[in-house]
Amino acid sequence: MAEIVFERVTKRYDDGQLAVNSLDLKIADGEFLVLVGPSGCGKSTALRMIAGLEEISDGSLVIDGTVANDLSPRDRNIAMVFQSYALYPHLSVADNIGFGLQACAAPTRPRSAPRSRRRPGCWSSPTCSTASPAGFPAASASASPWAALLVRSPKAFLMDEPLSNLDARLRGQMRAEIAHLQKMTGVTTVYVTHDQVEAMTMGDRVAVMNKGVLQQLAAPRVLYDSPANLFVAGFIGSPPMNLLPGQVVASDAGYALELGELTIALDAAALDARPGIPRFAGQPVIAGIRPEAFQLLGAAAPGPGRLSGTVAFVEDLGASLLVHLDLAGASVVAAGVSEDGEELSSARTRLRAVVDGALPVGKGDPICLAVDPARIHLFDAKTEQAIGA
Repeated sequence: MAEIVFERVTKRYDDGQLAVNSLDLKIADGEFLVLVGPSGCGKSTALRMIAGLEEISDGSLVIDGTVANDLSPRDRNIAMVFQSYALYPHLSVADNIGFGLQACAAPTRPRSAPRSRRRPGCWSSPTCSTASPAGFPAASASASPWAALLVRSPKAFLMDEPLSNLDARLRGQMRAEIAHLQKMTGVTTVYVTHDQVEAMTMGDRVAVMNKGVLQQLAAPRVLYDSPANLFVAGFIGSPPMNLLPGQVVASDAGYALELGELTIALDAAALDARPGIPRFAGQPVIAGIRPEAFQLLGAAAPGPGRLSGTVAFVEDLGASLLVHLDLAGASVVAAGVSEDGEELSSARTRLRAVVDGALPVGKGDPICLAVDPARIHLFDAKTEQAIGA
């Protein structure tokens, strides 16, 4: 196990492309850290620098107290799983696992076999250990690489989108299995994914990256409740956060948020949650409202601070409905970021709201929504940074 520290690490390719820009990041001993972001954000490059597969242009990488910039991959004792992890078809599962010891210069073959059976899970059973990969259940075959890594006793695990080729059901199963194994072994783990659901459900902390820059490092709940900027707000959360342009206005009655023709009073709770609001009076802001923050009031409940419109269409998710609403009196800007890192269309789009799946809501229905002002996120329209303290 090891602490891994990036100290202003930069990766610049020969053609001038800046893949990682001055990354400062400390991964604690035994931590499960997830690097997440759209394609091309630098997350896999950062992982490959830990493994020694990419040279560092500037800065220092420290592994277990030792500067590792010039260490060969073999000398780092780091185990890595790629997107496609191949099992040797001519070897049994146990022999695939034991091969990891031989690759690490384990003393003898006889010793590797007992070690390969000391790990928990189905790969430790006689039936599974003697099976060939071709006859192995899909979930167990997916788990075999982890067993092969575990017997090596590495300082850290590096995982580069290892579940992306699995179907949805198996991905969910393997997420739980990997998280359980990491907690059981306590090995420092760095996991790369573009899937924010994986990031939020697996990591002790999540590092959100974009265009080679670390945007925010926090526990999953903190990312959801307190995104540091507009990018994190749009990337974290499914369905994505609604983003509406507006401005903060001050009056004798206090502060309010104007969103086109709509005005939402910012009560004491909202000001307590974001005490920096008064500094932005008269300035343009972006309001962020998560789809699940709305309360459906029905068609006949318009009033101050309430959003009304017409249902464009409904996605029935079973326990809930995802309602797409053509909003009256206000516009919605880009509602998130694609997996390729491109901002979604900045043209007027529809508001998304998550409501109880048992409610009778259908296309063409006029509805009214209320939102707690304390649950509205505000961002500086110029810097795109969150308005907080």
